[in-house]
Amino acid sequence: MDVTMPQLGETVTEGTITKWFKAVGETVALDEPLFEVSTDKVDSEVPSPVAGVLTEIVVPEGETVDVGVRLAVIGDAGSTPSPVPIVAAVPSATPVAPVPAVAVPESIPAPHSSPPAVAGLVTSPLVRRMITERGLDATSIVGTGEGGRITRRDVESAGAISAPSARPTSAPVPAGTSPARVVSGDERIPFDNIRRRTAEHMVSSKATSAHVATAVEVDFESVERVRRDHGVRFRSEEGFGLSYLPFIVRAFSDAVHSYPSVNASVEGETLVVHHDVNLGIAVDLAFKGLVAPVVRAADTKRLRPIAREINDLASRARSKQLGPDEIMGGTFTITNMGPFGTLFTVPIINQPQVAILATDSVRKRAVVVEGPDGDDAIAIHSVGVLTLTWDHRAFDGAYAASFLHAMAQIIESRDWDAELA
Repeated sequence: MDVTMPQLGETVTEGTITKWFKAVGETVALDEPLFEVSTDKVDSEVPSPVAGVLTEIVVPEGETVDVGVRLAVIGDAGSTPSPVPIVAAVPSATPVAPVPAVAVPESIPAPHSSPPAVAGLVTSPLVRRMITERGLDATSIVGTGEGGRITRRDVESAGAISAPSARPTSAPVPAGTSPARVVSGDERIPFDNIRRRTAEHMVSSKATSAHVATAVEVDFESVERVRRDHGVRFRSEEGFGLSYLPFIVRAFSDAVHSYPSVNASVEGETLVVHHDVNLGIAVDLAFKGLVAPVVRAADTKRLRPIAREINDLASRARSKQLGPDEIMGGTFTITNMGPFGTLFTVPIINQPQVAILATDSVRKRAVVVEGPDGDDAIAIHSVGVLTLTWDHRAFDGAYAASFLHAMAQIIESRDWDAELA
């Protein structure tokens, strides 16, 4: 049976084979991970469609091919692997000499812009984009793919960025500073696909939006009390712990109805306010990048279903079981640094959204509360910080502050016991 490049999402047209989990001649079971594919949306492990023996690998690691292209062949048990063709050795690309400084490109194209074509070469859009961004001469790159095709690895081997002469005159090195020099023992680590996509998106975002950050301190004591009272039962029933994040998502989903411009995106000179609340939840991938799978229609769900969906999406993101469509269509993003003990985080907006919320650690602190007789008293409460990074093109400071105040009031005053009933 032929194994072909799957359609990993409605808008995905190609993928890069980043890893084969099986070698030719090895047995593979039905639904066992067969290979890993990287698209411009997400990295995914693809299971074998049948059980049998992997008799041929047509597309090697590092190759980018279109959806539907034949990748490998799986035969019945006992099948004989196809003979491996003898290929003449291809000389490696000339190594790039160490340079005293990294050149700063004029600009980095948006992640979804179409890269210019490379004349006379058979390359994928991903490879063409990499060549353009790194300022490389495509005619000097030795293609090791089929028919001389330039692969992602060929570009990575050809060097990082353009020579120092490409540095724009508008961005001189400040006087009195000395750029870091590449010395013996330093290690060059080419960006992988997810690191490169993140870099593109974040630099583009900072160049696009007028970023402003506003923060509020929130008393989480009522949430903490519910977590203490229901935590053991919740874990027993659901199989995972009850964190602060579902409470924050629930509070956001209610507060945003009074502040709809927070759940919006910018198109040209137009603010598009979204009536569906589709929340992207940033998930760390073992320090190797992040993705933001989407909780759809979050404002229609109560606390327990929200917690289940966040846990499911995060688990499948870390095991590379998400489909590209599950990280698309977000209207707002929440990033949670709290488990790492952070105090204050100012995230970068996930374009074309107009805001992003950071949640940091919740810690016990001495706070002033009103006593039973109306007098001030000192109490120990669980307190945390919520930070909203927002686009000043979309709204102003008073709007952002008022929205955060509304969120804080919901977190502090809601009857959370009823949510878990």
